[in-house]
Amino acid sequence: MRKFIINLLIICLYCFPFGYVSMYQDWANASMIGYLTMIVGTSILAVSSRVFNNIIPFMVGNLASAMISLYFLYRMDITLGDGWDHGYFKPFAPHQVLLLISCLNLLPQLLVMWLTNRKKEPVR
Repeated sequence: MRKFIINLLIICLYCFPFGYVSMYQDWANASMIGYLTMIVGTSILAVSSRVFNNIIPFMVGNLASAMISLYFLYRMDITLGDGWDHGYFKPFAPHQVLLLISCLNLLPQLLVMWLTNRKKEPVR
């Protein structure tokens, strides 16, 4: 029961729209701090998932974060009319950038999980 609650908590924390917030920070403030926050936050959650020996919160959480970010991106386009599609993320459309950063964000998470797994193995 304890493991289930921890996994559910990890998934809930992953449901934060990391990609959308990162892109919004970049667009509104011309700041890369949002992307750094996304990398650090999701890497911590990935390690948490790995420590409790369950990969499911990692997979479900990343999908949930990307889908929720896509929803907010869509809502912003409706609210602002053309949204931020006026060339800020060119040559890509905003939804393409979101999918790209969501996929690229998997690399540091997998790296941190791999390093965490290496430390668990006994040294020979």
